[in-house]
Amino acid sequence: MLRKPISREPELSGRWTVSYVDVLTLLLVLFMAISAQAVRLQLSRAQPAPEPAPPVQTPALPPARQALLEAQARLEEFGLHPTLETRGLVISLPQAVLFPPGSDEVAASAYPVVEQIAEVLLSIPNPVCLVGHADAVPIHNRRFRNNWQLSAARSLRLLELLVNRYGVPEWRLSTAGYGSQRPRETNETAQGRAANRRVEIVILDADEQAATGEPAAEELTANSGT
Repeated sequence: MLRKPISREPELSGRWTVSYVDVLTLLLVLFMAISAQAVRLQLSRAQPAPEPAPPVQTPALPPARQALLEAQARLEEFGLHPTLETRGLVISLPQAVLFPPGSDEVAASAYPVVEQIAEVLLSIPNPVCLVGHADAVPIHNRRFRNNWQLSAARSLRLLELLVNRYGVPEWRLSTAGYGSQRPRETNETAQGRAANRRVEIVILDADEQAATGEPAAEELTANSGT
């Protein structure tokens, strides 16, 4: 008896149907991905480009402060070593450079240094205060009864030299004398005492004084005991 062959067509038909559905699913996913990309591209084009950040600008220095920096550079070219402080630019000249011991007569050997400083002072408009200092060793001679008088006299004598010999306008200058009350170093050693005997030429920062309410040079002079 012959057996009827088993038909494979239904199985093959089902496999073909499953493959067709998979292809349709993949195409649908592909079209959705393309559509989403197109939407994102349109949105990115519609949004305005961010504006570039403005360049950072360094605030300009006040004219008085700028003058101090320029003066500092010129003084350093002369071999001096001024220091920039809150009150202004400070040029500290030791007594050994300017004066003989116990005297307020400016030594002739100091004239070249004073001339260089005067040249810088004439190039800027800032007011200037000349501040005398002494060490703690008591002094008493025919001319000076104490270090207060000596320090004040030395600052005044330097002012006269700047005005009379080098033409610095007198109205820009003031003087102060602190005796031994503001030492730079200890008075216990010879080296420290030598550092304390000095005259400071302070090129004042007028803008800083106005902002902080610090006393003017004339007030410093009045309050220093000169």
